[in-house]
Amino acid sequence: MRSIVPPSLWDRAWRPFWVLPLVISLACALAGIFLPQAEQPITEHLPFVFEGGPDGARTVLSTIASAMISVTGLVFSITMVVLQLASSQFTPRVLSTFLASRVTQTTLGVFTGTFIYALAVLRSVRGADAPFVPQLSVTLAFVLVLASVAMFLAFIHHITTSIQVAQVIARIGTAARRAVDDLYPEQPGSGPQVAWEAPTGTEPRWLDARDRTGHVTHVDHEHLVTTAQAADAVVEILVPIGEVVVERQPLARVWGLESDLATGELFDDVQAKESRSVAGSMAGDIGMARARSQDQDLALSIRQLVDIAERALSPGINDPTTAVQVIDQLHRILRLLVTRETPSPCVVDEEGTVRVVQPVRSIGSLIDLSVEEICHYGTGSVQVPRRMEAMLTDLRRAARPEQRERLDHWLGRLSAD
Repeated sequence: MRSIVPPSLWDRAWRPFWVLPLVISLACALAGIFLPQAEQPITEHLPFVFEGGPDGARTVLSTIASAMISVTGLVFSITMVVLQLASSQFTPRVLSTFLASRVTQTTLGVFTGTFIYALAVLRSVRGADAPFVPQLSVTLAFVLVLASVAMFLAFIHHITTSIQVAQVIARIGTAARRAVDDLYPEQPGSGPQVAWEAPTGTEPRWLDARDRTGHVTHVDHEHLVTTAQAADAVVEILVPIGEVVVERQPLARVWGLESDLATGELFDDVQAKESRSVAGSMAGDIGMARARSQDQDLALSIRQLVDIAERALSPGINDPTTAVQVIDQLHRILRLLVTRETPSPCVVDEEGTVRVVQPVRSIGSLIDLSVEEICHYGTGSVQVPRRMEAMLTDLRRAARPEQRERLDHWLGRLSAD
């Protein structure tokens, strides 16, 4: 198996929906607080700045603030409607794709940031005995309004295109193609000849999930191999990517690991206060989350597509054309996948010694996932079996010899139905 780099801490920090809007809002708030204090020496040398008095500045900023909060509510409402529509029409498993949209996050951030900025600048406007109008700051408020209008137009365009079923299916398919290249490379890093068998006569050290519950989302192969090599051990992961693990359920077993060994004893650059048990460090390299992630989980993308097809074939919707579009996208994914070989479950160190063994989804199981349920629910349709048969026939021509038996099985099932 080729080593896959898991999402970095920086990537994981930016994933939540609220992070980017919060950062933009904080930046606007800081600008609204400090810019009025710093602009006096430079305002005289800048053209096209606001030239009104205190009353005019208050009116402009108040109008901007009230308008921005109203439109922000509209953007939130549109976003909620889109999420509800995506969940009901497609599948709840595509909501993460919509929530990850940077256009939506940036739009909310610009609108809330403009609102907060206008309020922050408004507090610095003074009249009476010591009048002060932050001309540059008020001018920047105008610029933020223009940016908000531009982002609103971009948001509407993004929403109207992203909610189209063809766009949703294509986006999932593109993510799946990337996963195929990452997880099933043309030349697997460890090679299919690498094999490992559990040693006999020794007892392994078991690693459990402790108090964690959720889906296995990724494995930090690089760090896990480094730790296992230093401890002269082999880590056998028991749960494949995407599966659910509950509290105290075994995650892996480690062969050759001394009990109570600490990372400080293996690595010189680990300080005593940062040292932890090697078993705990290895368990931490197996990432878990409440929801599945597409990073190392090709089956998730296929599951999303199959769910969309099943929803389209349900009696309440009865839209076989959407199911055919899904089959076309599955064809695109499987056409690439059947030309690859299932990689070895072994990850080796630089000396070629097996250090990590991880369950790998076979290509045959992914073919089953792509075909079985759609064939079951699409038997009453004219389009679906015909398109499925054409896909399987083409896949059989392109597939490696070891995959043809599975494809023949499904072609036989279609003929029997």
